[in-house]
Amino acid sequence: MYEVELKVRADHDAVRARLASLGAERTRRVEQVDTYYDAPHRDFAETDEALRLRRETRRDGDAGEATGATETKVTYKGPLVETESKTREEFETAVADADAAEGILAGLGFEPAATVEKERAFFGHDGYTVALDRVAGLGEFVEVEREAAETDVESVREGVYGVVRDLGLDPDEQIRTSYLGLLLDGQ
Repeated sequence: MYEVELKVRADHDAVRARLASLGAERTRRVEQVDTYYDAPHRDFAETDEALRLRRETRRDGDAGEATGATETKVTYKGPLVETESKTREEFETAVADADAAEGILAGLGFEPAATVEKERAFFGHDGYTVALDRVAGLGEFVEVEREAAETDVESVREGVYGVVRDLGLDPDEQIRTSYLGLLLDGQ
């Protein structure tokens, strides 16, 4: 499965107002702490891949209080497959024990490279997921995404562009660099 994604810097207040006018509803609010790993057998920065262990805690209410247990997932992201969006093959699965997963990765020679912390509010609009991201050290972003089979990437990408435009944003201002890459580049 491919994740078709477009990310832009944007003021969340304006986007929230636009989402409300479009009838989109917030589906959940979370805090994510993502630890990215370097591989012992190849340079992920060079191959444009990523291995991530994500700890996600559900938040609700304006104060953002925790409302659920922290869930952990391990994700592999393949290299970008096109220049028009941030589309890549992605595999993700839940992990029952985060400490054990860290131990497995360390035992195999994977070393933590960096951590990205963010608050995300998710909205559903027209079959697409809209995430309002506040990333520590970087600021506010909007991501619009949807999963697609390889044969549907182009049509889903066009749909992502349409949602970005619906939000009053410009798809030509997309950022194809990951949050990890932006942090490492000091942007």
